[in-house]
Amino acid sequence: MRNDGGERGFWLYDLRVETVLDGRTPVCRHIEGESFTVEGETLVFDAGTRVSMYAIAALLPLLPAKQRMTDPDDWISTDAEIACPDPHCGGRFRITRLPDRRWFSHASTTGLPDARGAPYWQDGDST
Repeated sequence: MRNDGGERGFWLYDLRVETVLDGRTPVCRHIEGESFTVEGETLVFDAGTRVSMYAIAALLPLLPAKQRMTDPDDWISTDAEIACPDPHCGGRFRITRLPDRRWFSHASTTGLPDARGAPYWQDGDST
């Protein structure tokens, strides 16, 4: 995909990942309403927010797919809650696409030596 300037790259949605219980009993340390955001490749936590590393491990494979544009009928577009990996725990994590999207140029994100530009986090953009 190209942006208006003809630069090759891609868009990623920002995400919000929120702990939801909906009356279910958690076994693990899940506090309803705690959340973090995903901005590009970065997980951003508010001060004091704590999330189980096991829950993060269950979420990580899905976050890049949720960030990308998908067909409205693809399950990744419609299914938003991920269960805690402990089968006895009632905790869930709701992944919401935020309206903001970020543009990433291919040159600033690739590892291919002949296609590299300045890394995106060093080009003046704080993404």
